[in-house]
Formats: sequence, structure tokens, C-alpha cells
Amino acid sequence: MTFTEQNIKGVWIIEPVRHGDARGYFMESFKKAEFQAHVGEVEFVQDNESVSTRGVLRGLHFQRNEWAQAKLVRVSRGRVIDVIVDIRKDSPTFGQHLAVELSEDNCRQLFVPRGMAHGFIVLSDIAQFQYKVDNVYAPQAEATLRFDDPVLGIEWPLPANELNLSEKDSHGLSLSEIEPQVV
Repeated sequence: MTFTEQNIKGVWIIEPVRHGDARGYFMESFKKAEFQAHVGEVEFVQDNESVSTRGVLRGLHFQRNEWAQAKLVRVSRGRVIDVIVDIRKDSPTFGQHLAVELSEDNCRQLFVPRGMAHGFIVLSDIAQFQYKVDNVYAPQAEATLRFDDPVLGIEWPLPANELNLSEKDSHGLSLSEIEPQVV
């Protein structure tokens, strides 16, 4: 696997080696020793999966403080643009975002450390999104950063009239309304 740290400290793109032939392919999507050698010690406690259709925008979600989650995300079917926003208190990249295409074709994974708001938009007809987390879901600590906050300047690749949002995601907080996270 190739591990490439991004401009936002602690964020990594991981590219597995895919071995294929006429029958299909094989790849290692996670190898603890390799992961720890590059990223560090993270104990994943749960695997999650969602399936969404074109235009679904999920996010930008985060859990506050002690309930924060680190995530290792990937797409096993379809194509998405995955977006993270640094909301860590005192981070030199606070408020900056990163957008990465994840797809079944490129097999990329994104490691999202604690203290990030996270979301994605589906560009294919359907996308199967899988992720490991290092902390359980805590509804009392859940929050949503507004996906279209002009301060963030995120350029989503689909027009607003093609977006499919949950009620919660339609009413996220602006960056100025959230409490920066201590992780």
C-alpha cells in the first residue's frame, strides 16, 4: 500500500495494490502493521456501510469532543467525492477542507483523524461506502457542519437542484457557529 499524508495534518490517502486478471482482482484493504507504521496507533471498534444513489450528499458530520471519531473510508461500488473539514481547535489548517475522489476503480481510501467534519456526495448511479471508526456512534454528541457554508468554499460537483439531503444535513451549522474540537 502507498500512504500519502495530505496538507491537513493527520489526513492520509491510502492506495492499496490491486492484483487483477481476467477473473477479477484481489487487494488487501487493511493491514494493521502497515497502517500503524504510517498513520499510528488507531483501534477501530466498528465497521459501517451505507448505500446511496446519485446526488445524495451526506454530511458534513462530526461527533463532539470525547465522542470524536477517526475514520478509514472507502468506496467498494460506485464513485463519490469525499470531503473533510478541519475543525480542530488551534490547528493551523482550521477551516480548511480537502476533497478526494473515492471509487471502486481507484480503490483509494482516506484516513480521517478525529476533529474533522466529514461528508461525501455520490456521483455514480449508486455508491456503496464503507468505513471503520475508532469510537461508537453517540447521538447526543452528533453535529453537522453546513455543507454549503460560503466560508468553507467547497465546490460540490453537482448543482444544488440535483442534491438529495436529509433534513439534518439541510440545516447544519456554519463554521462560526460550531465549537472548535479539542482532540
